[in-house]
Amino acid sequence: MRTPRGCRLLAATVLSALLAGCSPAPESAAGPALVAPSGYYRAAPAAQGKPRECEAPPPAYTGALDFPSKYEGSDKARDKLNPAAERRYLKLTGDMREMEKGVNVMVGRYFKYGRPQEVACAMSWLASWAEANALLSEEHNHTGMSVRKWTLGSLAGAYLRLKFSASQPLAAHAEQAQQVERWLGLLADRVVADWNAYPKERSNNHNYWAAWSVMASAVILDRRDLFDWAVGQYRHGMAQVTADGYLPRELVRETRALSYHNYSIGPLLMVSAFAQANGLDLREENDGAMRRLARTLEAGLHDPKLFQEKTGYPQEAVGLQQKSRFAWLEPYCVLYPCSQSTDAWRRSLEPLSNYRLGGDMTQLFSGQLP
Repeated sequence: MRTPRGCRLLAATVLSALLAGCSPAPESAAGPALVAPSGYYRAAPAAQGKPRECEAPPPAYTGALDFPSKYEGSDKARDKLNPAAERRYLKLTGDMREMEKGVNVMVGRYFKYGRPQEVACAMSWLASWAEANALLSEEHNHTGMSVRKWTLGSLAGAYLRLKFSASQPLAAHAEQAQQVERWLGLLADRVVADWNAYPKERSNNHNYWAAWSVMASAVILDRRDLFDWAVGQYRHGMAQVTADGYLPRELVRETRALSYHNYSIGPLLMVSAFAQANGLDLREENDGAMRRLARTLEAGLHDPKLFQEKTGYPQEAVGLQQKSRFAWLEPYCVLYPCSQSTDAWRRSLEPLSNYRLGGDMTQLFSGQLP
């Protein structure tokens, strides 16, 4: 059997190596190969159940990435929903969401039931979009840039699980895998260009999601330039965290400040987890900014008045009824020793899954040690 790529680790990543059951390999002239956290190496179970019919993928989107914002017409706080604009947005971007969710569902079923047909279907979907060079248009607005990096993060996050699994499910799809990885690289380069052109002083949750999408792509492609870019975005985010654990660029969302703090933390923690797996410890950036952010956020989730007092506005619990929004607890409780109350809250919500972070976070991070 071929040695899993995850076994090529430096001594600096000895924890990840032990968790993955691997031994470090010598460093090459170009440095060690980029790896994923140990949960990504899990094998699929023996195939069980009847295979599902592979549905046709949504049509590859190759048009201009010019979409309305659901906050169209809102003031600078961008916290007032425009129902008509939201309907237009959902209609125009429906194929992207179908693609994101569909691929994640198929990959999730593979790791639950072990059926190789799920991989074959997921790869046919991905290859169809790769062949069409979907989402690579240089015509875009801010919402279009956002859709590009969200879609990349979802698809690259799911593909990572296939790429690194000890079951080697991509071995039977080598040609498609090459095609898909070429496309993911092009998308990642576009995402970097998109967000490099965005004013740095306006960096916010969008930059963090861009960082996650690029980090996932970096590890798939073993590209240090993409890895370093994602880390740079993370560090800029941590530099923004205040002494009392707030993100100023999310506080300006007024009634949605709490929701956007919660929305911001997931991609940041994923970048940190992948950096940690590659020997780069980002946990204490800006004097432990992530700890401050997580503790302030958790306090606000349990008592939204804290954010109301901070912003001067009552908080709308947008999306906070969905437990998928708290999937960040899984990487957080691996990177940091969680308090008993945080750990109890996390376990009460499990299993935790979020397709934009790559699927089943409980499965990917369970069994790892802080």
